[in-house]
Amino acid sequence: MRIKKTNNTLNWMLLFSLIVVSELLDLFFPSVGIIKFASLFVLIGILPFLIHFLKGQSRKDDELRINKLKLKNIFDTLDIAIWSHDLKSDALLITPGIEKLYGYSSIDFYKDLDLWKRVIYPDDLAVLDERAKKLARGEAVTSEYRIVRPDGEVRWISDRGFPTLDGKGNFVDFNSVLFDITDRKESEDRYRSLIEMSPDIIAVVSREKIEYINEAGWKLVGASNPEEVIGESALKFASSNIVHSIRQKAGRFERHNQEKLRFEFQVNRLDGQTIDVEMATTTIFYEGRSAVHVVGRDITERKKTEKTIQYMAFYDSLTGLPNRNQFRNYLNEILANQDDKMLAVLFLDLDRFKIINDTKGHTVGDFILQKVAARLATTVKNDGVVSRQGGDEFIILLEDIDKERAKHVAQQILSEFSNPLEVHEQEFFVTPSIGISLYPADGIDVETLIKNADTAMYQAKERGKNNFQFYSSNLNGISIRKMEMETGLRKALEQNQLVLHYQPQMSLITGELVGIEALIRWQHPKHGLIAPLEFIPLAEETGLIVPIGKWVLREACRQRKAWGTLGYHDFPIAVNVSVRQFEDDHLIDYISALLDEFDLKGIHLELEITESIMQNLENSTIILNKLKELDVLLSIDDFGTGYSSLSYLKHLPIDKIKIDKSFVDDIIYHSNQGKMVKTIIDMGLNLNFSVIAEGIETNEQLHFLKENECKIGQGYFFSKPIPADEMVEYLLSGNEKNGGIPF
Repeated sequence: MRIKKTNNTLNWMLLFSLIVVSELLDLFFPSVGIIKFASLFVLIGILPFLIHFLKGQSRKDDELRINKLKLKNIFDTLDIAIWSHDLKSDALLITPGIEKLYGYSSIDFYKDLDLWKRVIYPDDLAVLDERAKKLARGEAVTSEYRIVRPDGEVRWISDRGFPTLDGKGNFVDFNSVLFDITDRKESEDRYRSLIEMSPDIIAVVSREKIEYINEAGWKLVGASNPEEVIGESALKFASSNIVHSIRQKAGRFERHNQEKLRFEFQVNRLDGQTIDVEMATTTIFYEGRSAVHVVGRDITERKKTEKTIQYMAFYDSLTGLPNRNQFRNYLNEILANQDDKMLAVLFLDLDRFKIINDTKGHTVGDFILQKVAARLATTVKNDGVVSRQGGDEFIILLEDIDKERAKHVAQQILSEFSNPLEVHEQEFFVTPSIGISLYPADGIDVETLIKNADTAMYQAKERGKNNFQFYSSNLNGISIRKMEMETGLRKALEQNQLVLHYQPQMSLITGELVGIEALIRWQHPKHGLIAPLEFIPLAEETGLIVPIGKWVLREACRQRKAWGTLGYHDFPIAVNVSVRQFEDDHLIDYISALLDEFDLKGIHLELEITESIMQNLENSTIILNKLKELDVLLSIDDFGTGYSSLSYLKHLPIDKIKIDKSFVDDIIYHSNQGKMVKTIIDMGLNLNFSVIAEGIETNEQLHFLKENECKIGQGYFFSKPIPADEMVEYLLSGNEKNGGIPF
């Protein structure tokens, strides 16, 4: 069959014009009515021309040619192509626009009617089957597919086909309008990529239903595909209040004044869990309807962090009790609204907790603090508020109470702590010292009430611990002195206020000097010479014992070196080492460096340690063995006053045990007449330890010790602790030969 090529008939050109305009309207204005249809004709100049054309049927041929030319120019200007095939007359029309769209000449298409199919991108050929089915039914169909131009460029084509069937259903005519939609498709693809690849939630809500949601959004709510979410009510995922707010804003949609809203709310996932989201919304048109565009993100972790920070600001992370800030805020509120009712503030500090914490480690210490907090909360119950101030300090507020009731609560607390705390199947006895201040008698503001309760607590410590004391104005002197001492102790090292005194240790057999113990003293510029019993516990409490202990070791080694230059080489110098020093990872290295610096042998240094190191036996054994590798002498100080297990003691590299002065005093002043001393001596000898007795003051004590084979002693009977220069005189005078011992 021969296809006729024609382009000179105005009737079908008019038809094409109507088709083109219709398709332009469908493509760019899918919801436009007859008014916009007419307006568009006016804008592009086609409607006046068509009216003129219809009226000009009787005009001259030259006018018709001019009008034809105008119409041709319009088609040439538009980026479209028209394909019209009259199957009855076999007449084919292809407008020149096909060359701009496909890159082939129109002649190529006349020669090869299937060329338009051959250049379709292979992946898009499937659209032709569906297209053919609809055309066969006489349905207009729009297809979008890619073509490959001769230069290899890929372009998108929108192909709108109009079939015509006769009364018998035969395909008699076909018209198609083709547009290049590459820019639109690429823009849509870029937009779609941005939307779908966004880690944020992007959705469109219209009439309270979800019309669109990206991958991040449907995954966030726990869906496995978008179909589980699209079309669902927004009320399924958000509260009615949020949805109502969005609906109100959508109802006030203004095209040129879009209002943006921000929300933080909880979203219900499909699995029943809730998450926190932050969303921004604005109103848009979506498929011709007013809708809400939603952009948001998951802020669940951020909210958790904020809650954690908020919690940490007002609650103790270890015990869960209100912390210092929360307690003060609460007490301030109570005082601001107080109606002359009495309040009580109880300040608690745990006795011996620092020793346990240092010897057993902070993990055990933390468990104990948690159990203490729980026990306090159980004891106080609804009568007050329990808070942790830090460390081992707790404060309790009792509201609407009198002095007798406060006393009763304090006694209950002491009674509760008479029972041990169990941690890791080991029992620990921790007792509190409690100070109590009363409102309004002892203060009318937070700081005064807490300060005075703290002062009373220190009075409870002074009175033997494990008791309570009410505040009284005469306690201020005690508190002020303690604060002065703490401040002064921090300056004592740098201002050279600490000194060592020395006490000889004598052989009870030969009367010769066999050792010297270094004892620290504090020469306070205001209070004079302060005894160790007063400031060492404070140093332990504040942690200053570690730097002070290092100073003592260094000064003792320096002095031992000085005595060596005078010819005294055969005795060690003994230094007390605290449990806290034993916890110092650098203790061994420090001692080794001191021995090298002062050219001393290990046997020239003796370390006196307390029995409390056995509470952390594993760590202590490692340290003691390393000290023995340096040949340092080791002795247990105050033996018998602490916790000892002979099964452990016999395996430790100990050289000496030292009988505490309290047992030596019993030789004279106690009914057992030294039986404890004799027992300790016998045990020491059986374990091959040297035994030294301290605090010897009388001949009676001396003879008892000698008769029971105690070989070394020290005390005022021989010499009180004396400064270094007096010890030099003591050595030079020959007193060390017999120490005044009658043999």
